[in-house]
Amino acid sequence: MSGGDDPGKRTTPIDAVLVAAGASRRMGGQDKLLAELNGKSVLRWSVEALAAAGVARIVIAASPGRVAEIAAESWLPDAVVSVVAGGERRQESVAAGVAALIELDAAEPATAADPAADPVVLVHDAARPLASPGLIRAVAEAAAIHGAAIPIVPVTETLKRLDGDFVGSTVDRTDVAAAQTPQGVRRSLLQHAYAVYPPGGAENWTDEASLLEACRIKVHAILGEATNLKVTVPIDLSRAAAFLDGGLVPGRQAAVAPGSAVAVAERPATAGRIGLGTDCHPFGPGEPLILGGLPIEGAPRLSGHSDGDVALHAVADALLGAAGLGDLGRLFPADSRTPAGIDSRVLLAGVAQQVRAAGWVPGNVDVTIVAGRPKLSPLLPAMGEAIAAALGVPAATVNVKASSGNLAGPEGAGRSISALAVAWLVPVEPPRAAAEGDA
Repeated sequence: MSGGDDPGKRTTPIDAVLVAAGASRRMGGQDKLLAELNGKSVLRWSVEALAAAGVARIVIAASPGRVAEIAAESWLPDAVVSVVAGGERRQESVAAGVAALIELDAAEPATAADPAADPVVLVHDAARPLASPGLIRAVAEAAAIHGAAIPIVPVTETLKRLDGDFVGSTVDRTDVAAAQTPQGVRRSLLQHAYAVYPPGGAENWTDEASLLEACRIKVHAILGEATNLKVTVPIDLSRAAAFLDGGLVPGRQAAVAPGSAVAVAERPATAGRIGLGTDCHPFGPGEPLILGGLPIEGAPRLSGHSDGDVALHAVADALLGAAGLGDLGRLFPADSRTPAGIDSRVLLAGVAQQVRAAGWVPGNVDVTIVAGRPKLSPLLPAMGEAIAAALGVPAATVNVKASSGNLAGPEGAGRSISALAVAWLVPVEPPRAAAEGDA
């Protein structure tokens, strides 16, 4: 992992502390880290994500009563070099993990990280089992370049500050984002922060970034993942399973059972399949408008359980219809199983994975958006590129058009926006068979 170092000089070592000492107070008596998620424990998902990302050394900071049990697990990868007892607070658990890494350097100098390289330490919540290896690598790279980095996701809900049981005021969400983990920092910077604010001190830090901010250490923000949820209450396990089953977690494609209705072997031998998708949402409170994968400032949002992007929803339904996989509402129900305000690009990317798993790939997508407001013509090329990026296809595959609705209906009157999409799917090209005589 280059971490931004000059090629040919050195590579930044990447270590990780996995925080697993929580009490699971809101899980109804269940230890959330040992809870099963699609055949593995939540803890195992998190550990294996770090290992798959190429993290060199992982220290698990567990609750004191679970140290021996976790250390004895047969599934632990070689990257896990220690399981230590965490503390009462997050910062104490992280400090215990960092101390274990430093002790390993002293005890095994032959295998210690090059101190001149100043290792990056990633701190990850064990309760975030769906962080993708790609996100983990991206945080490590950003921390190596900038000194410290965290993944963030935009806040889409309207925020309220409460005064007892009543609403006190509305919080301006401009420039407000939700922080995720892993959070990365050069070890020397973290040690400096510990010197200023010892982990056992009176201050309570909810994450590593808040500690670094207090020390005036700049923290670089990168885009996180909508699927990188934190398991806190029992329903979160169902949400995580739905993300995995739907093939929505980057780098983890949903499996297609042999002999199933969508198995490639049972796909009709046709030149292609065509699907039609439509969607319509009225305008609602708040802004910006999210349409065609783009935020449009100054225009009101469309109401809906997700971000209301009718163009992407229409494309998703067209793809699912062509592949014979149902519709978007069945894959992502508008209830607690799908996070409120979810980015529709995440939904569309998940649909694209499902379609590919069924043996198909978009050959052409044509979208028509009907809206009396706002003016869309300058944005159509960028919308096509955004849709193509979510689908993982060339930009030339997607065409986006717009109509004013000729002042007819709710769209023409500016009360709603609708979209219609036609998708043509072609079979995924099978791997080339080895020619006779090939090695």
